[in-house]
This record gives sequence, C-alpha cells and structure tokens, in this order.
Amino acid sequence: MISSYSFGHLVFKNTSYNKDLIIIKTQKGEKVIPNWWRKEGHYLYIEDLEEVWKSEVEYLIIGTGAYGVMKIDPKVKDKAKELNIKLEAFKTSDAVARFNELYSQNKSVAGAFHLTC
Repeated sequence: MISSYSFGHLVFKNTSYNKDLIIIKTQKGEKVIPNWWRKEGHYLYIEDLEEVWKSEVEYLIIGTGAYGVMKIDPKVKDKAKELNIKLEAFKTSDAVARFNELYSQNKSVAGAFHLTC
C-alpha cells in the first residue's frame, strides 16, 4: 500500500519516489514503473499507459496532480472502456486513497500518479 503522499513525494512499500510513477497490482504480482514520463507533461495520452494496457487490471486510478493540473485525453477513457478497465481520476491525494482502498480489497489495480502540480 501507499503509506504517504505529499507534493512531489510518494512512499510505496517503504520505497520513496520523487518522480511520477505507475504501480500495477494483478493476481500475478506487482510492478512499479518509476520515473514515469509522458509524451506531454500535463496531458495523458493512450501511449503513456502502454504497461497498464498490457496488464490484466480491473481498475485504473489516475492521480492528476496535487492541484489536478494533468488532463486526460478522451481516447484514454475510450481505451479503458474497450479493455473493460474501470477508469477513475482524482487529484493525487484522493487517487492514493482510492488506490489503497482497492489494493486492500485485493483488486487488480493500476495507479498512475502525477506527483506534483
């Protein structure tokens, strides 16, 4: 689970991250993609989530930043729907809470977290 989040900083399983990241939890195991970089910093495109699309997740939780600055291309929502992935987007603090809720319920979930603005 994510034990803490503050602007520019997230702790997952006792490891600190200071750059955006993706966490994927499936029945097959867990994977962290640190230093997640997108095609455009404050805009999320389909290709920014290739690792998620390849995973067997039921949920995709997107943290849009501390102030919700990151926008999501409508095609991302279409792709999630096509793959039967429930997409939920929140400011990152709320996304962390929702990710932890699903994680603790042992759901297959991916969290894509923008840690700053």
